[in-house]
Amino acid sequence: MSASLSSPSFTPPYTVSGRSALVAPPPWHYAGWLLNVAFGFDAARGAELVLPSIGRTTGQGCVHFADWQATTDGSELLDPVQAQYRETIVVLEIERPDGSRCGFCPAIWVDQDVSMLRGLLQGWPKKMGSTWLTRSLPLDHPAAAPLRAGTRLGASLAVKDRRVIEAEARLSGEPGRPLGFLAAPTLGIVGFPDLREPARAPALRLLRADIAQPTTSGWHAASASLRVFEHPREELSLLGELQAGDASAGWFGLTVVGARDA
Repeated sequence: MSASLSSPSFTPPYTVSGRSALVAPPPWHYAGWLLNVAFGFDAARGAELVLPSIGRTTGQGCVHFADWQATTDGSELLDPVQAQYRETIVVLEIERPDGSRCGFCPAIWVDQDVSMLRGLLQGWPKKMGSTWLTRSLPLDHPAAAPLRAGTRLGASLAVKDRRVIEAEARLSGEPGRPLGFLAAPTLGIVGFPDLREPARAPALRLLRADIAQPTTSGWHAASASLRVFEHPREELSLLGELQAGDASAGWFGLTVVGARDA
């Protein structure tokens, strides 16, 4: 009979003090700068990225390029290497078996291990990747990308040294709107294999993050273009050519207090 084990750690490593645990329990507070680009695609091709039992894709989606800062109790803000990261998030609109519609995240890439594990716990399938995006700074200066008509923004994602997607946007000077996971509840899948039974597939559960305190400084509308590249491992190109639609940029904050079954 195995011994009963316990540790104050929320996630590994499980030690006596729990101090080295990679992730602390919620609440997790996030604030960041985002470039959001909605897109259309062939809905039939989306079946490659969404399990049939979850629903079917509608042919609408969004990609978010984000530069985040996160904290639990504020201590990470004094040690920014613990707080800051960038990521690229793909959200597809799906129609559930009951006819309702929501978002589903089939792919997301991040450059920080803490964020990766927090995402996996929420059902967001985070992998490592390198995201870059133009920041807008509160200065009237050519290098500041000020939030006004004509300002151009760019973003890209590379995974394993190969580019996966890139975007270009031009601000219109008009108010924008929330897109993707900013506009609709978004689901993820949680499931981990048990190495004691490696031949058995993990039991999967649909989760929805429990969100509190969403806040935004306001969205700024833009026109945009997207380009997706073939990759030897990543499957985003299975969607085919993406037709960029509405785009927006701005600052956004939220708090994750837990998750619930979807």
